[in-house]
Amino acid sequence: MAQRVLVVDDDRTVSDVVCRYLEHAGYRVDHVGDGAAALAAVAAEPPDLVVLDLMLPVLDGLEVCRRLRARPDGVPVIMLTARGDEADRILGLQLGADDYLGKPFSPRELVLRVGSVLRRVGGEPLGAGPAVLTDGGLEVATGPRVARLDGRELTLTLREFDLLAHLMRHPGRALRRAELLERVWGWSFGDQSTVTVHVRRLREKIEADPARPRRIVTVWGVGYRYEPTDG
Repeated sequence: MAQRVLVVDDDRTVSDVVCRYLEHAGYRVDHVGDGAAALAAVAAEPPDLVVLDLMLPVLDGLEVCRRLRARPDGVPVIMLTARGDEADRILGLQLGADDYLGKPFSPRELVLRVGSVLRRVGGEPLGAGPAVLTDGGLEVATGPRVARLDGRELTLTLREFDLLAHLMRHPGRALRRAELLERVWGWSFGDQSTVTVHVRRLREKIEADPARPRRIVTVWGVGYRYEPTDG
């Protein structure tokens, strides 16, 4: 059965184009025009992915994203933002949006982004390397996409998981933000603050003291490096 995408946007012109392109790509598509209707639709029948506009009536996209992230099923979210809303875009990423596109955007690019996110959710291989990555009490199983710290399962978004796995596959190597953006997000260009936000969120989940990280360390002027605690 075709995967189902819920489009949440109150601009009928934009939503009609988005829905048409997604349907042409083979997805089942539903559309709602406000945040409250989006939450009701997800509760009634969880979709495989939500395309979520930031500016919505009743409940805005940030609040909808926050509530979706509180669900145990972890429905992936691609957020649509106005190009100038950098602060809101970063906040959306901090709330757990898996991807974003700035308006105006190419519908073809959105379809590609939807496919990329859904393939990762479906367990597409993250590249060559061991299926289980371990470091001290941290264990990342790339097949089932499960991460545990000291036996406790971590709640990671799609991109957080992929970023952690990529960093752990290259221990001791300084990785540029642009390289991480390309390898993890599949973007050849884009806002590198996306990487910074996701590193910050990862540190909050895997570091004993996120303000003094031991695993994901900053390489000033370059990017980040994963330092194994096993030595």
